This record gives sequence, structure tokens and C-alpha cells, in this order.
Amino acid sequence: MTRFYKLRTPRESKYTGTLSAGHKWGGLPGLSCPECGATWAGGMTAHPGVDLSSLPERGEYEKPRPEPFDEFVRLRELVRPLVPPGAPLLPGTTFGPLVGTATGTFSPLFFYYFEMPLVHREALEKLQAEGVRGLQGFRTELRFRQKKHPELLELEVLPHGRLHPECTPPDRRPPCPKCGRDAFRFPEEPILEAASLPTHTDLFRLSDFETIFIGTERFVETVRRLGLEELDIREVPVR
Repeated sequence: MTRFYKLRTPRESKYTGTLSAGHKWGGLPGLSCPECGATWAGGMTAHPGVDLSSLPERGEYEKPRPEPFDEFVRLRELVRPLVPPGAPLLPGTTFGPLVGTATGTFSPLFFYYFEMPLVHREALEKLQAEGVRGLQGFRTELRFRQKKHPELLELEVLPHGRLHPECTPPDRRPPCPKCGRDAFRFPEEPILEAASLPTHTDLFRLSDFETIFIGTERFVETVRRLGLEELDIREVPVR
């Protein structure tokens, strides 16, 4: 059975990179749910390849704000044809290339910002050449304050897979039947649900925790072999 690993930027790093940036077209608003009463925006997935320039309603995605449920659904369905099939499109999901400023140094795989994972172009090309599946990098519009800097691409890391119910709280409430909000803390000892895990990609987010990056054994072994390992890598059991 394939092994899976939780990935994150280490707590201590020799790299100093920071961003002041956002996605060009903004994103989906938050929503106010009439069923559960929650006002929330939990989407951390960005779709940097999406271009909203031909959408007459594109201005409605520029300002972060909560909207009533029906208005959120209207805006979500307008962009659905533009994103990869099956994308969850949670409130807060963003679109378009990354725009802004970057300072400092960046590791070959830079996962410090959950909503905008970055990769050096050379690192991405090496991973793809080694057969790592499902990696898509998109050009950014970042401005660097220093003259010498790497070409940074933004990875589109889509949500797949879920936590196994056995590792979630016993008193966990079921997701809201209307808005789908499923609020519980990430477990200290996570377990992945085997039947939910993707077989077509070696890097993904968890569908129920979009802040959590998961890599397959192939991804981790290749990263280590290529010397790209500025990551905290911890195996997660599967059941």
C-alpha cells in the first residue's frame, strides 16, 4: 500500500521569504447560512489558472465579504465551468495569478502560506521529469525587491481525500446539510480514510482540511532524492 505524508514548512528555516500578495481576481465571498447560523469562509484552495476577465460579474469577486447563502451559490456556479471538474469551491476560494511583492529567500518548495504554495520553476521541472504526478505550476506576477531571485510558480493543489472517522471527535456534529460546514479541530493523531484517497496525483490537500498538504511516498522519496527537502514530513497512517 502507498504511504502518505503530511507536509508543512518547518518551524525553523534558513529561508526568509515573505509575501504581500493576493490573487488577481479575488475570490468567492464568505456565506451566512440560514440553516446552521454560521458565517464562514474556509476555502484555502486557489485556482491560479482561472481568468475571470470575460465574466461580466467579475467585480463581484473582488471584495471579501459574507453573502446570504443563495447569493453565494449564484456566484459559485458562475465560476464553476472555469475550475477543474469536481473542485469543492468553498467560501473564500480564490482565482487568478498571484499578484504582489516578495522579499527574502524562498525554498524550492515553499508551503508557508497555505493558500499560495510556491515552487521554483527548476524544482517543478525536476519533479515532473522524475514522474511525480499531478503537479501544475502557474506563473505569478510577484515583484521582488532584490535583483537576484528564483522564478516562483504557484502550485494548484486540489482537495482530495478525507480523515478517517475514527480519528475525529466522538461528539462531532454532522456537516450542515445546507452549507456543508463541518467544524472540528484537526486531530493530533490523524488517520486517512483509504477509500477516499486519490490515485492520480502525488500531492493534494485534504478535502475536510484544506490547510493540510498530503504527499505520497513517490512525492516524498523524489523530493528527498533531489535535495528539495525544506519540508517537515510526517507519515500519516491509512485505514
